[in-house]
Amino acid sequence: MSGDTLKQDLVRVLDEALNSIKGVNNLSDLEKMRVHFLGKKSTLISFMKSLSGLNGEEKATAGKNLNSVKQQINQLLSDKKKSLSKSSLDLKDAFDLSMPGKASSIGSIHPITKIMSNAIEIFESLKFECVEGPEIEDDFHNFTALNIPESHPARAMHDTFYLENSFLLRTHTSSVQVRTMDEQNPPIRIIAPGKVYRKDSDITHTPMFHQIEGLYVDKNVSFSNLKSVINIFLKNFFEEDDLRIRFRPSYFPFTEPSAEVDIEYLDSKGNKNWLEILGCGMVHPNVLEMANIDSKIYSGYAFGLGVERLAMLKLGITDLRLFYENDLRFLKQFQRI
Repeated sequence: MSGDTLKQDLVRVLDEALNSIKGVNNLSDLEKMRVHFLGKKSTLISFMKSLSGLNGEEKATAGKNLNSVKQQINQLLSDKKKSLSKSSLDLKDAFDLSMPGKASSIGSIHPITKIMSNAIEIFESLKFECVEGPEIEDDFHNFTALNIPESHPARAMHDTFYLENSFLLRTHTSSVQVRTMDEQNPPIRIIAPGKVYRKDSDITHTPMFHQIEGLYVDKNVSFSNLKSVINIFLKNFFEEDDLRIRFRPSYFPFTEPSAEVDIEYLDSKGNKNWLEILGCGMVHPNVLEMANIDSKIYSGYAFGLGVERLAMLKLGITDLRLFYENDLRFLKQFQRI
């Protein structure tokens, strides 16, 4: 490389540096420009290494030109850094840093989840163990093992979501009770919370909803034990020591005797009315025998409640569908429950 060629290249590098540094708008990019034009792998360093190929006079002139370009690029970088720093300070001066920041919007736990957690905590305080099971169930665990006959309406296509090969979406979490009795020996004291599915949809029903079912199997378990647990749960859940509760005779294939439980409440007009809140009863001997539990030695009780119904009563909601429309204006009302 001759001295004239090097001079032309230096002019080109200086023009490139001028245009590039001028367009930088932050300190991070400015540092990249410094490395590009003055770093160990930069064009100027390669020019400096090529000086050894020039004669004495050309070498002195080229070295002088090279140092001049290097100084000019350093000055461009320095001036740009001062300019960017000043702009940053001016931007800070435009704001009052002592003012509180804008609060960020945070999410909250869904009211159904909160109500379910509240119910589970009460049952766990009564020494019930929380267990889970599959939502896709087979006919045996969902119906047959629960003493539900082939002709029962619950098995009908218009009530149940059937899948292939005799599988279905579970219609209750009682199937978890069956699986637990298959796997464990008494005493058994469990609750089974989870999603269940039925072909139903209106202001008080949805195709998917949540249940908590309970089971206690041991020696000498009686209906009075069941009544005691239900009373304790409902009074704690609704936080009313004087809550009026009644048990009405009913029928379920998997319990005998069976009962529905009502609570007294005030309607919108201030009138006292009874509302059915859950079903319960003593585990049918056929269900125990199906799980290879000797019904002459052991007895048990079972109950099932709908979480959405509990939530509607506790929160004063009249339309179940509001819980699943994802309207933030509605959901935000229950952030503090």
